[in-house]
Amino acid sequence: MKRVTGIGGIFIKARDPVALRAWYRDHLGIDVQAWGGTSFQWQTPERPEPNGSTVWSVFDAAAEPDYFAPSQAGFMVNYRVADLDALLPQLRAEGCAVDPKTESSEFGKFGWVMDPEGNRVELWEPPVL
Repeated sequence: MKRVTGIGGIFIKARDPVALRAWYRDHLGIDVQAWGGTSFQWQTPERPEPNGSTVWSVFDAAAEPDYFAPSQAGFMVNYRVADLDALLPQLRAEGCAVDPKTESSEFGKFGWVMDPEGNRVELWEPPVL
């Protein structure tokens, strides 16, 4: 079974999100949008038109203090997966600490697992367009 197919997003927790967004904009040239991040568009050789994206976003640690919990890390990586409903039970069977909560929305399906270092990992199955 194919598991991770790419990186869907990188999320950074910040004590001062306005200043951190400005730093990334001013020093690394990231086109930070009003919603607090940007979307990098990409394509594959099989589909040369842009058909995918990786989101980069800075979270306000005070406004969303528990989004990365129980991880103490200041970041979280979101990995694109092919079949979240098949992957989560397989991870549980392998002894991984899988969050029992999942979410489905117009943005796709989301699930979470903790890596051995205590980092929360977000798993995302994009919606079928």
